[in-house]
Parts: sequence; structure tokens; C-alpha cells
Amino acid sequence: MTNYYEILEVSQDATKEEIKSAFRKKARTLHPDVNKAPDAEEKFKELGKAYETLMDDNKRATYDRYGEDGLKNAGFDTNGPFAGGFGDLNDIFNSFFGGFGGFGFGGGADPNAPQRGDDLRYDVEIDFKEAIFGTKKEIKFNHLEICPECNGTGAEKGTKPITCPTCHGTGQIQKVTRTPLGAISQITICPDCHGTGQKIGTPCKNCKGYGKIEKEKKIEIKIPAGVDNLSKIRVSGEGDAGSNGGPAGDLFVVLHVKASDYFKRDGIDVYTKIDISPAQAVLGDEIEIETLDGIKAIKIQPGVQSGNTVKIKGAGVPIISRPSQRGDHVIIVNVVIPTQPTEEEKQLYKKLYELKSGKKAQEPSLLHKVKGVFQ
Repeated sequence: MTNYYEILEVSQDATKEEIKSAFRKKARTLHPDVNKAPDAEEKFKELGKAYETLMDDNKRATYDRYGEDGLKNAGFDTNGPFAGGFGDLNDIFNSFFGGFGGFGFGGGADPNAPQRGDDLRYDVEIDFKEAIFGTKKEIKFNHLEICPECNGTGAEKGTKPITCPTCHGTGQIQKVTRTPLGAISQITICPDCHGTGQKIGTPCKNCKGYGKIEKEKKIEIKIPAGVDNLSKIRVSGEGDAGSNGGPAGDLFVVLHVKASDYFKRDGIDVYTKIDISPAQAVLGDEIEIETLDGIKAIKIQPGVQSGNTVKIKGAGVPIISRPSQRGDHVIIVNVVIPTQPTEEEKQLYKKLYELKSGKKAQEPSLLHKVKGVFQ
């Protein structure tokens, strides 16, 4: 049976970024301008099938549990993106590494026109308070850069692409098909140069004729105060390099904010809960609590009820566009009734009961005690 992880040469717990990186490396070795092996096209199809499956969360989960047969039984298309007798592998290759990001064939677009590079995604985990007050993070990621050896031409240093002898530099050829209704003339993309009008006689050894190389880059990103879970930060020009002089794509950093055990966030407000005793609820009190800005004292008003709130204005989450303005910190009061009071506490509660009711407090009967055990 086909093992998709072995095809991509990644571990079973590989991330999507690792899968994408592995696909890039493997796909270049199967590029038709480089690999002339008779089974290169078939291997490329298998590579595309593995990539498509493992990049889809639902397909991957089904494949991990039941294998390729499980995908078929679940109704997933297991033919892969390149199963339709695509013929022009270079267009397929460019669809992964060019600026379109899909699997289409370009729809007759000029292959020599500038093309924008792919956008990239990078996921970063940050702490709750880092999201509140902002921070800086150093990240490392892989992206495509113009090959410094050939300056993006794909041709070995000292050489240059030659005019395609098949289409004589036009990038197109005319096919005439004879049918019972007569001859039909059709203009198609040149199969030898894939519409560029040029061919690479000696591919660059550094980039294998592709014109780009994958490199690791390290940058520092600034995370503004007030970001929330799944917020995105756009870093212009840090995506994959463009083609034919086109601009580079962008890098999108997706933030994953760790939840706090103490603070709960709702928009720009934060909520916490405090427990107080019945005595504090009746008499009021001043207590210290943890806020986003440290320990602060708050006043509990006499007669407070469970579920009442105390609000600290301007102690919540900063507004991203106006960081000097913040939401509120809302404290929810919870009055806790003691379940195992001490003897001294019982006497005090009895006195309070007698004072409020005007009658003597009675000890619970034995029968009531027994019922209470089984209730």
C-alpha cells in the first residue's frame, strides 16, 4: 500500500509547514526540465496525491486511521489533483510555486508576465498577558528566494536561455486536426517551452533550473497590545519570491493565545470571580485581587449579593487602534456559605438567627439528621 508520509519523507506527526516544505523539495526533483525519467510524471502525481491528502485535516484524519481504502469508503476523491492526464507538468508545477496558489493551468495567461509570489502562513503561540500588552517574537521560517547563482533565469551561470526551436520563440504552436467535417486549426501552448518561448539548455545546478531556492529566514515581529486568539499579522514581502520580476508574497502570522486560568476575556473586557464569606457580604470589606496591572484593592459594598459585580474602569484590554484606551475589569462576587462551620461559628449563627427571627434556635431532630444523610 502507498504510504503518503514515506512519499513526502516526513514523520506522521509532521506539521502542515513541514509537509509543504517537503513537497517543495521533492517536486523540484521531478520537474520535467530536470528529471527525464520515464516514471517522473507518475511519481509527481503520487506526490500531489500525498500532499493534497495530508494538507486536508479531514482527509488526513481518515487516512491515518483507515488508510487509502478508508478514504475511498468515506467518499473522498483519491485520484489526486493531477489524475486527469494533465500533460503539461510545468503548468502544474508553477501552480504550486507561482502566485496563484491553485491547481489550474493559468487560462492562457502570459507565462512571461510578472507573477506575484505565494503568501505564507506561520503560527505563533503567545501567553495571555502577551496578547494583552503586546510583545516581540523572533520567528524562523522557510520561503523561496531568487536564486543568486542564475538571478532567477534558471540557466547555469555563463549561459542563458535559448529560443525554443519548436515554436521559434512565440510560445505557441498551431495544430491542424482533420475531421470528417474538414481540417480544424487550433493554437496551443508549446509543449517544449510551456509558452515561454525559451528553453534552458543547461539548468542552474544551484536551483535545478527553477530560478528560486528555499532558504530559512529569521525575523522579529512586533505583536501589538490587544490582539486576540487567531488574530493575523501581515508582514509585507516576506512570502515567496515572485516570478519574472513580480513582487514577493506576504507572510501572515497567525496568533494562538493561551487561555488564562484566572482571567476570562470577552472583547476588550476581562472577567474574574472572587469568593467572599456571608459576613463580608453583610458588612462589606476591602480586599486585594489580582488585576492585569498587578495587585489592587477593591471595596465590597455592604449587602452585596452573589452574582453582583464590581467594575474597575480602564483595567481591561487595550483597543488595538487606540492602545491608550482600555476595556474594564469586571469582578463577579460569589458569596460562599460554609458547609462545615466551626462550633464558634455555629453559636454566632444561632445568635444571629434568634436576633432576626425572635425565637430560639432548635437543634435538628435525630430523624431530620438521618434523613439528611440519605438525601
